[in-house]
Amino acid sequence: MKHDGGGNLVVKTMHVGPMASCCYIAGCEGGSGAIIDPGDEAARIIENARKTGFNIRHIILTHAHADHIAALEEVRAAFPDAQTVVHADDAPMLERPSLNLSLFLGSSIKCRPAEREVKEGDTLPLGALELAVIHVPGHTPGGACYYCAEAGIVFTGDVLFAGGIGRSDFPGGDERLLLAGIRQKILTLPPETVVYPGHGPATTVGAEKAGNPFF
Repeated sequence: MKHDGGGNLVVKTMHVGPMASCCYIAGCEGGSGAIIDPGDEAARIIENARKTGFNIRHIILTHAHADHIAALEEVRAAFPDAQTVVHADDAPMLERPSLNLSLFLGSSIKCRPAEREVKEGDTLPLGALELAVIHVPGHTPGGACYYCAEAGIVFTGDVLFAGGIGRSDFPGGDERLLLAGIRQKILTLPPETVVYPGHGPATTVGAEKAGNPFF
């Protein structure tokens, strides 16, 4: 999908793995790009990322649960110049299967540390545009959304879905924090902002503010 904005932003959506996790390839035509949440099916992610022609500079993790990081190491190997990015509070999960839920799912995923740990208010370049880090804990301690004001989009991971929110009953979860963070930091974005979640279809901030049963 193409978005208005100075950098001609393009977002490609892929549903990967047994949980149909959303992996996004986003970038500006003729410029740099990012892979967001490489959750599974590494070969397909790599193939589609190369087809875009973007210079992949970042591999961004909205959080570090297994269904969003299972293909991380293979994707890293394919794009060795790209920085892996995770919120500092989720960084320990990359190396610990007991925290990233891979043991719970019957595997044991251990990833190398991220090259960059971010926090609230940090920014990442995306071609001529910029992604701002919005920290919304509650699904995981370091759950992060990535907002591009110029293009009017936000990648919410498992913080906010169309008609739902992320689970808060996993280790490190907190429903109170999750709901408060969504109300204060996501539902206050412009209503036309397109929400790209960690599972399911895209939606808008306005649609969720008006119709999400959790609010």
